[in-house]
Amino acid sequence: MEIGVDRSLCEANAVCVGFAPDVFDLDDDEELVIRPGAVPVDQVERVSDAIKGCPKNALFTIG
Repeated sequence: MEIGVDRSLCEANAVCVGFAPDVFDLDDDEELVIRPGAVPVDQVERVSDAIKGCPKNALFTIG
């Protein structure tokens, strides 16, 4: 599982960071940063919850 973000929808409100801080973060400009590559197996459930919990529906799976 890999994750993408529609930057035109993302408001960087950090809900996803709360669900999966090992995968999502905000940079110094308050832009969403997603850990590159496949989501670690132990983070899949958290990331799935983050995708479902995104208030702007900006997150999606790739592949």
